[in-house]
Amino acid sequence: MKPDVVRTVQEIRKHVQKQKLAGKSVALVPTMGGLHEGHLSLIKKAQEVADYVVVSIFVNPKQFNNPDDLNSYPSDEATDLKNIEKLGADVVFIPSVKEMYPDAFATDVKVSAGIDILCDAHRPGHFGGVATVVTKLFLQVGADFACFGEKDFQQLFIIKRLVADLNIPIKIVPAPTVREEDGLAMSSRNARLSKSDRQIAPQLQAAMQAVKTNLHKGISIEQACKHAWNSLEKDDHFKVEYLEVRCGEKMVLMDKPSEGCRLFAAAWLGGVRLIDNIEI
Repeated sequence: MKPDVVRTVQEIRKHVQKQKLAGKSVALVPTMGGLHEGHLSLIKKAQEVADYVVVSIFVNPKQFNNPDDLNSYPSDEATDLKNIEKLGADVVFIPSVKEMYPDAFATDVKVSAGIDILCDAHRPGHFGGVATVVTKLFLQVGADFACFGEKDFQQLFIIKRLVADLNIPIKIVPAPTVREEDGLAMSSRNARLSKSDRQIAPQLQAAMQAVKTNLHKGISIEQACKHAWNSLEKDDHFKVEYLEVRCGEKMVLMDKPSEGCRLFAAAWLGGVRLIDNIEI
């Protein structure tokens, strides 16, 4: 059965209100399209926690600090809808930019936790754009749950803080990172990798696993990360942005590993920015 497709805030609210009046719980899966197995796993997770599943598709211009990145972001609505249909999601919300940001729009959500580090240090304004669109989606849909992947762990951390600070009545449901068979974390941007770069890309995850192994052997975080950084850049394929161990709960930088720590990495490969994280 094909999901309903709606494109306005008024329509999605009517759909959700009808379900809630029938006593059903509602889960939201926010996406920017270019759906892959990682996104589909979020839809499955949403189906586990709620009776009715809303998938949103919106490429949010506010979270792109590079116009070229925005213009080249993968977009194929027809294919996305076919993939969503296979899983049996109930409704797909696909608003236009004008629907989300009408003329004279003048309000942005500012976040102060989890910023100026990792991705935010290299993409200024990115998480402000994420916070703004996510807040709007939460208020527009009125879901009981929202599902996010752990691959974007910094984003997940910020959204949890946002919900707590603004008293938004929604429960954030995290889902594990989904990987290709060779270990590469699934991402819509992977489609932009050349054939040769796609073969090289799993080296990022391999280097991260090497850091984890070395930490368990007692090697210091500084030495383990430095060795991995150098190994990634030695053949001039990768340009590493960061490789850091942080507390998964507070996102503070760690000088020695402890329970709940995560290794975070970002690196450029052939003009494509790859991010990943693993628990230590």
